[in-house]
Amino acid sequence: MNILFVGDVVGRPGREIVRRGLPALVEHHAIDLVIVNVENAAAGFGVTREICEDFLKWGVDVMTSGNHIWDKKEAVEYIAGEPRLLRPANYPPGVPGRGAYVARTRAGRPVGVINAMGRVFMLNIDDPFAVMLHEIEAMRHWTRTIIVDFHAEATSEKVAMGWHLDGKVTAVLGTHTHVQTADERVLPNGTAVLTDVGMTGPHDSIIGMDREGALGRFLNGMPSKFEPATGNPRLNGAVIAADEETGRATAITRISYSSADLEHLAHQQKPVGVSR
Repeated sequence: MNILFVGDVVGRPGREIVRRGLPALVEHHAIDLVIVNVENAAAGFGVTREICEDFLKWGVDVMTSGNHIWDKKEAVEYIAGEPRLLRPANYPPGVPGRGAYVARTRAGRPVGVINAMGRVFMLNIDDPFAVMLHEIEAMRHWTRTIIVDFHAEATSEKVAMGWHLDGKVTAVLGTHTHVQTADERVLPNGTAVLTDVGMTGPHDSIIGMDREGALGRFLNGMPSKFEPATGNPRLNGAVIAADEETGRATAITRISYSSADLEHLAHQQKPVGVSR
């Protein structure tokens, strides 16, 4: 089976490129399940009920998040009743929502998704390395195909998680830094890894934010309001090919599409004689 993971969606430009490009991507890559990190989808900070429902309507099967999941107050109530929106599993007991979900592909095959958050330069919450083993063990009763979104700052911590889970999950995909890395590989025991899948949103920016406001922080150290940028939207992510019998990844393909690329894909897949 083929699983599409879309990296951190930032603001309206990120949402729009997902809306417009997802059908062509699903068809071109023969995708069976779609996972999207949505924690920056609402103007760069958090996510709302309306935005989540849009993603589900557009064909997203599971939504993951990270440290910005609580930035919009309505997410606290919404996440308690929507199992397809995940928050990091290593938040302490009693926190609303859940960190794992077993989804179904279009053919009805089960795929587990687990969300966890790193602790290096991040919140000092529960140990993600221990929590992951517990979540995987619970999920083994349902499926051997398991995708992990590890939302973390430090490259070393994300690489370490990949080796920690090699042979235990299908893929460990890093999120949070908004900069796509080029280290995709399948580890010896069958786990695909990518340190960061990148950002889906405006790339003529500073990790999604308007350059002027973000640059000011570095130039003068003064607080400034961050606003999402708009220029050069791109869709970053990865496609994982998995053996559903063993749960092992057979390939990982890093993707980065501009709006024009996605328009081209959509045009290619139109029957001859059908106008766009």
